Amino acid sequence: MIGKLTGRLDYRAADHVLIDVRGVGYIVYCSDRTMAALPGVGEAMSIYTDMVVREDLMQLYGFLSLVEKEWHRLLCSVQGVGAKVSLAILSALGPDGVSRAIALGDWGAVKAAKGVGPKTAQRIVLDLKDKAPGVMAMGGTVTEALDGPALEVVEPGEPASVPKSVARQVSGTAAASAGALSALANLGYGPSEAASAVAEAAANLPDAGEADLIRAALKLLAPKG
Repeated sequence: MIGKLTGRLDYRAADHVLIDVRGVGYIVYCSDRTMAALPGVGEAMSIYTDMVVREDLMQLYGFLSLVEKEWHRLLCSVQGVGAKVSLAILSALGPDGVSRAIALGDWGAVKAAKGVGPKTAQRIVLDLKDKAPGVMAMGGTVTEALDGPALEVVEPGEPASVPKSVARQVSGTAAASAGALSALANLGYGPSEAASAVAEAAANLPDAGEADLIRAALKLLAPKG
């Protein structure tokens, strides 16, 4: 199983790229957001991948962070959701947006993705709500791209290498949310209530750092009245 590719971006299409890894070209399908964050043609790049193998199909899907890859895996585990629908959801919401929507039970946000009906959106939220805290706790930090092209297969939990500019984009909100979630867990809050509070705080304060998210989440969790 190919878990990560590191090489040179050879070609860009609307929904996929061709990555040259030591003379072998790999076609990798990505969400719109991931496509927009990738470097230019001819530049070095590294990306997490997930391979789908069926009797009539073998395709690679690419992700900038473990959070995005994990949401893709979980979304595809829901009945009626395939890779195309998963990428549509990640394109519309991004991994942080998916985390917030699932944690808050906001199936309306999921329904906004192309090709997702209300029943499917509700099923996604219902099936994955308990998984949101674990995914949010993964954060989204990635590291700088390697200098030379190479093919790597990595185990889950090991950081992928992408350009610094992309690393900053991916790591900001996800890392702050993960830190806030960890802090609330240390204070004794349950995973689901902590995830919902952090998700709501992040939605209200999209540029907030970890400390601000913790304060905002604690206010939401404070007894009313």
